[in-house]
Amino acid sequence: MTAPSEAAPTGGPTEREIAQRAVLRTLIIAQVLSGAGLAAGVTVGALLAAEMLESTSAAGVPALLFALGAGGSAVAIGAMSQRRGRRVGLAWGYAAGALGAVGVVMAAAIDSVPVLFASLLVYGAGSAANLQARYAGADLAPPSRRARASAVVLVATTVGAVLGPQLAEASGSLVEPWGLSALTGPFAVAALAYGVGAAVLALWLRPDPLLLALRLGARPADAPPVDADEDGDLGEPRWRPRVVGAIAAMVGTQAVMVGVMTMTPVHMTAHGHTLSAAATVISLHVAAMYLPAPLSGFVVDRWGVVPTVVAASVTLAAAAATLALAPGESLVPIAIGLTLLGLGWSLGIVAGTQVLSTAPPLANRARLQGRADFFIAASSAAGGGASGVIVAGSSFAALAWGGVAVAVAVALVAPSLRANVTNRQNVLPLDRFEG
Repeated sequence: MTAPSEAAPTGGPTEREIAQRAVLRTLIIAQVLSGAGLAAGVTVGALLAAEMLESTSAAGVPALLFALGAGGSAVAIGAMSQRRGRRVGLAWGYAAGALGAVGVVMAAAIDSVPVLFASLLVYGAGSAANLQARYAGADLAPPSRRARASAVVLVATTVGAVLGPQLAEASGSLVEPWGLSALTGPFAVAALAYGVGAAVLALWLRPDPLLLALRLGARPADAPPVDADEDGDLGEPRWRPRVVGAIAAMVGTQAVMVGVMTMTPVHMTAHGHTLSAAATVISLHVAAMYLPAPLSGFVVDRWGVVPTVVAASVTLAAAAATLALAPGESLVPIAIGLTLLGLGWSLGIVAGTQVLSTAPPLANRARLQGRADFFIAASSAAGGGASGVIVAGSSFAALAWGGVAVAVAVALVAPSLRANVTNRQNVLPLDRFEG
């Protein structure tokens, strides 16, 4: 039995399938744009703070504030999406990110640290929207392909995210005639990228994937066997341990990635590397975060969440160890380490996303996803904020070895992600979740 609203002529695509294709096309365009905004600011944020505050230990402050802003925005975007749909929530996040980027440029122009800090908080909303878009890609996908659907959205970020850091020097030369620091150029790029991305979503993300999924209110009868807890009652606790484990795995993954990545440009420039070299390494890192996403999605859908999380743990540990042992003057091992760091992040985030896109009830899913991303952002704040202090007080190698320890801890939560699989077909009306 299928929901009447998604029935289709024999052999033809269903309403859900047609809508999913349209949703993915729009999300891909928006993610390409937002990727440029995300990566451009990350590349020089630490360097700009160090320049304005004249302190290396302050280099981790942008990542801290950026992550705090992303965390608060993630909750807001999740709640807004649950009430009014993904289109409104994601477009709001990108628009706020654009506003924050403009604020960073203004802060540098007037040399105001308080304005810089406030703007970085707002700027974090763009990152929150960029990351939550992966859930929108999974809303209408069949349960057995949700990891790959999320991965398609993530991989779309690659184009902009790789291009963004490469624009660091070019955009800097454009703003210098205005009396601005060259380091504000990438934030000007981010403002434009996030702004256009917000417009694309506001105008074209129709039908809204979450609202359509709620309206259809049932899984097709021919859907493959899935986790029995996917559409479990809101009051049943069966899905909660898996969700907690998924959040813990993603939190650890994010903390390692952000903590080590944030200080790498500072570490490189301190050893004589140019801004262009640092930007190239960051581009490789970001490409490794997003470009292998379809592979990560295939691994999750084919072999399951648990093996994927273990693979993420091993890859992250290898990445951090490589960076800890790499000489600061040697570019190749640093590039290899950051590339592995990105791949480990991809595996961990896609695996956790699969759980959060299937286990919680649909009527509460977006709100819970927003809260989960809050904890991910909080781990970014902790990793980014501590990274500068650790490097200033000890060394970059000490920071990297700490990343190895956290990466190993990620593997410890993998057993909690095991799911009971059943052949039971759930066809649940939306009113089961109301009241």
